[in-house]
Formats: sequence, C-alpha cells, structure tokens
Amino acid sequence: MSEAASKAKKSRVNVRRPDVMERVAAEVAVHFHSTLVEKLRDRGGKMVVGNTTILLAEQFGFCYGVERAIDLAYASRKVFPDNRIFLIGEIIHNPDVNQQLREMGIVSLPWKEMNESYDDLTEDDVVIVPAFGAPTSFMEKVEQRGCYVVDTTCGDVMKVWRRVRGYAKDGVTSIIHGKSNHEETRATASRALGEEKNGHYLVVLTLGDVDYVCNYLKNGGDKSEFLHRFQGDYSEGFDPDVHLKLIGVANQTTMLKTETEEIQRRLRQAITERDGDPSAFQMFDTICGATQERQDALFEMLRKPMDLLLVVGGYNSSNTAHLVEIAEPEVPTFFIRDSSRIKSLEEIVHYDLHHKEEKTSDYSRLFSNDRPVTVGITAGASCPNNLIEETLVKIFELRGISRETVEAV
Repeated sequence: MSEAASKAKKSRVNVRRPDVMERVAAEVAVHFHSTLVEKLRDRGGKMVVGNTTILLAEQFGFCYGVERAIDLAYASRKVFPDNRIFLIGEIIHNPDVNQQLREMGIVSLPWKEMNESYDDLTEDDVVIVPAFGAPTSFMEKVEQRGCYVVDTTCGDVMKVWRRVRGYAKDGVTSIIHGKSNHEETRATASRALGEEKNGHYLVVLTLGDVDYVCNYLKNGGDKSEFLHRFQGDYSEGFDPDVHLKLIGVANQTTMLKTETEEIQRRLRQAITERDGDPSAFQMFDTICGATQERQDALFEMLRKPMDLLLVVGGYNSSNTAHLVEIAEPEVPTFFIRDSSRIKSLEEIVHYDLHHKEEKTSDYSRLFSNDRPVTVGITAGASCPNNLIEETLVKIFELRGISRETVEAV
C-alpha cells in the first residue's frame, strides 16, 4: 500500500460508537434541547397565557443533518480527548453552537482559502468536515497530512455532489443556484469539475442572473461582458460560447424551492427556444427535505392572524434568511439571533437582510402591554430549541408573565 493510500485509509474514522453516543446525547440535550418547546410542539404549537399568544411553526429548528453534525463533533472530542481537533470553518451557521465547540477546545480552520495552518496539521490531529462539506482541494490537503477525518457532511448535500459529478462525466455544465461565497456552494462547485477536473460550472443567485444567461443562450452576446458579470462564479477556463451547449441545474440545498423551480423553468424554456427541444437541459430536485418542510410550515403559519413574527437563527444561515424573505411581505418580521435582541416592549435589535446589518427598531405599536398580542415564532434548521425557549419566555416575561407560570401551563 502506498503512503498516500495508507494515510487516506487511516483518516477514515467512525466516532459513532454506542458507548460514546449515549454520553453525547446526554450532553447535547443539556446544551441545546428544550422540554418546554417540545411540550408546546406536542400541543399543536400554540400557547395562550393571559392576553399573550405564542404560535410556533409546525416545523422549525434542528434538522437531522444538523443534529448528526453536532453529535459527531461532540463524539470527536470524546473519542480523541487528548488530540488537537480542528474544524473547517463552522459546523453549522449558528453562533451559539459554534461557541460551544470552541469551549470544547475545537479550533476553526479557515474555509475560504487554505493557509499555513493546514501545513501545520499532523497525523495525530483530528479534522472535522462541517455539515456543508468542504472543497475537494481542502479534503486532499487534509488527507495528504494524514489527519484523522470526521466527516459530518449532510447526506442531502452529498446527493447534489453525485448529481454534478454525473453532469461532468457526461460533458454537461452545472448551473448551480446558490450563493457563490457559501461553504456548501463552494464544495459543490469543486465536485462539478468531476473526477478528471475538466468539468465546468456557473453559479447564479438571482432571477436576474438567470434571465441574463437565458438571453445569452437564445441570442448570444458579448462574451467578455458575460465573464465580467459572473467573475468569480464560474470554473477556470469556462467559455459561455462552448460550455453552455449542455447544461444541468443543481442548487445549494437551502435555497427557496419556488425560486429554484422558476430558474429550472426559465433555463429549460431558453434551451427549448434555442434548440427546438429541451434535450440539452437536465434538472434534478436537490432542495433538502428539511428546508422545504420549514418553508411549507411557514407558509401554513402565515395563514393565521398574528401581530408579528420572530425568526430565530444565525444571521449567516441561508435557510433561515429564506424564511425571513417568505414572511416579510406578509407580516411584520424580525430576524433575531437570540432572545437578547429583544430589548423591551418598545425596542428590538434585528438583522436587516437588505442592508446586511443589525438595526434597532421601535415596534411598540405591534408589541405593547395594553392589548392582546399574538407572536409567531419560527427558526431555521440550524437553531437549537433552547434559543427558541429563551425567546418565547422573554416575550411572556416582558408581558408580565413569569417563567414559572409559562412552564406550568
């Protein structure tokens, strides 16, 4: 066996041992679970105390893929109590969860580009791959260093990888609907190059991007202008006059399903108009089930009357941001990291998606002490239940209702 093969074999480590996972489950429960939230979920997601009503979406919070990633990270520390443990970027997009891992001595490695910290890795080190996955170049580097690798990549993400690898094998360019600077999209783009590294991809984010591509597909255009518009969002050597002959759509799994479906429809129509048939176009539904469930649950929730909606989660969480985008046109919506952002009955600090910054708003007209109030709460797939509990308890406490009273309901 070659040295490289030996290192790759050694790197494959399974930390899901029954004795370990039993201890992990207990520790994760202490850190992130909520009996109150589970009780509220079991009661249909509605709690009324006095003149304050809380509504919870039917689906919210941690998905299976996130739970698995966190469990594996915790298990890594128990299996390797004395080793240095590193994590490529963040395990998920939630600051509380990532802070907890830092307190366990798990050190983050850069995820946008490799630096000397990767060269300093040794065979005794453990490297955790986050739920988003990591680009192939990062994985090759880690395996070259001979580290133990704990791979927490979500199964839904790996389904997308299989699809784009298939596109590359068939000479099909991957059109990836996603955010080009998102960890998952970067990991998927690297797989779109294929095993031979000769495949191609183009990342599109907005319907405006797609309309531009569709116009180019049908009518051609200025290649230099095309490449300038999408600079940094396509594979090395990409030529729109050559590599858009055959295209296949894939997506970051946490995008809005309705938008991805519209992108597929527009690209298919453009290919049909160009060629007379859609045979040069391929598509595959790669929105993850948990993302779709949370979006569907929010659509259903928005049919109910409420005064305001709180969306709880990390500000860099893509799936959480899309929940905000769904809700904003329908009801006053505030995107908060945790209950600490609810300052009073008059003031709330929340994230403005459009300006990419926190702002302070006066919401006293929506959320005051002198009239009945209904507050909706939902959360992205990376938000732990304990943060949801703290949020709903904070609302009740501001309305003069104690935690003890809430827990006794």
